[in-house]
Amino acid sequence: MKPFTLLISLLLLSGCTFPGATDTADTDGRVAVEITEVIDGDTVKIIYEGQETTVRYLLVDTPETNHPRFGEQPLGQEATERNRELIEQAEQIEIEFDDGDRFDDYDRLLAYFYADGESVQEQLLEEGFARVAYVFPPNTRYVDQFREAEAEAKDAEIGIWEFENYSTDRGFNADAYQQTEATSIDTDDDCRIKGNINRSGNKIYHMPGAPSYEGTNPEEWFCTEQQARDAGFRSSGQ
Repeated sequence: MKPFTLLISLLLLSGCTFPGATDTADTDGRVAVEITEVIDGDTVKIIYEGQETTVRYLLVDTPETNHPRFGEQPLGQEATERNRELIEQAEQIEIEFDDGDRFDDYDRLLAYFYADGESVQEQLLEEGFARVAYVFPPNTRYVDQFREAEAEAKDAEIGIWEFENYSTDRGFNADAYQQTEATSIDTDDDCRIKGNINRSGNKIYHMPGAPSYEGTNPEEWFCTEQQARDAGFRSSGQ
């Protein structure tokens, strides 16, 4: 037998791994950890093996509070606060690993989280703060269970599922949320004056038929011009 072939055989027989391989032993057990910071709805920092480590929740995705491209996404703060509430109310937080990679491409530890024995991921899904996402085998131990929780929230049309097309397979679409918000406002035939706040903070109302009317996305609707002025808005013609 050649020396190199013999070395490989000995390594395999002894159970050794090559440098850089991911240790996935003891994936079925839970480990108690200390939370040091809640970053957002699906990311926290913990003390793990004596060091502060950023952890990403496996199999779920919540709206961002500080996305590098999109900034704060609708319901991002609400998801963060609910995540914080679940964690801070618990007497014990535990994590559980799956059979696949322990770290993602951003060097964040990947794990399932439990607050007093209850799955944090599953609660966020049930309450409409998260969607099932980033499903990469073999890290799929609870994917069916999580999809059932997601389906309950979707059927109830709560949280991220309240707004049509806001939650998508590729993330969260803020434009869909804004469009739904605008159309959900009660706008009877007599209340068609659009109140808009521009980037400078100026409050301006737009009358039906005005050149800027159709392209304006309203924050408020008014029935009369006086009602708009009383609310601190000025006419778009001023």
